[in-house]
Amino acid sequence: MTRKKIKKAIIAVAGSGTRLLPATKSMPKEMLPIVDKPIIQLVVEELVAAGIEDIIFVTRWDKKPLEDHFDHSVALEDDLRKNNKNELAEQIANLAEMANFIYVRQKGPYGNGTPVLSAASLVDDEPFVFVWGDDLVKSNISFTKQMIEDYEKNGKLMIGVQEVPLEVVNRYGIVKLKKDTNEIEDIVEKPSIEETPSRLADFGRMILDQNFIDVLRKTSLGKGKELWITDAIKKYIQDGGIFLAKELKDGQWLTTGDPLNYLKATFLYAIEREDIGKEISEYCQEILNVKN
Repeated sequence: MTRKKIKKAIIAVAGSGTRLLPATKSMPKEMLPIVDKPIIQLVVEELVAAGIEDIIFVTRWDKKPLEDHFDHSVALEDDLRKNNKNELAEQIANLAEMANFIYVRQKGPYGNGTPVLSAASLVDDEPFVFVWGDDLVKSNISFTKQMIEDYEKNGKLMIGVQEVPLEVVNRYGIVKLKKDTNEIEDIVEKPSIEETPSRLADFGRMILDQNFIDVLRKTSLGKGKELWITDAIKKYIQDGGIFLAKELKDGQWLTTGDPLNYLKATFLYAIEREDIGKEISEYCQEILNVKN
């Protein structure tokens, strides 16, 4: 049987960004800049580099700036060309041509599984990538591309994981692997330090399919009366399905949903830029010297 190619991605961008208020009062958190690119653009670039052609944003009422970002701005493009900024004009124009962009409003219970159900009719009977819009994965080769290549070999659903310090396991879904494999035996949403099955935290990169959607539809609300992806993965495994963990190596998962981690991500991208990295590093060193 020929396995269907993964050409679609769902990106969850319906969160309110309360931990970044007041910056997110009138600006979607996914549009906050990492140097000179919005967070969401970096996410989309990773997907496009993996061969994704159709990108479905699951949004809410206040995400119009995000929609506008991936549309043509004819007046701006014309103005840049009139000022002989042709290269920049092409960069701006290309944003609308990166992929086919579809926008769906989120409906249903609160929780990180709801965006999948909101967009389910657009990914009927085919595998797809599911992404959280405020998670970045910095790696030389698109992490999504790595996951898709694995799927093309084994046909198994999977989620990205990375080890985190023990003291923060209660912030994430934590996986337990079967011995000497990358097959998930169990997954627990936000366990206590005493009860955590490991330090492998899941993050917003997943390959799912229609079978998983069917399980998700039957999954009961979990902690906080929310619909959790982790609960659906647990049920999928209990029903006899195989779900793999793809560990991130030669790269770094970066959360951006709170001030500290947002700033860490910004500085990491900044110091690796050829045009400003050296100056940023030197400036950081100057600050440290003054503080000491």
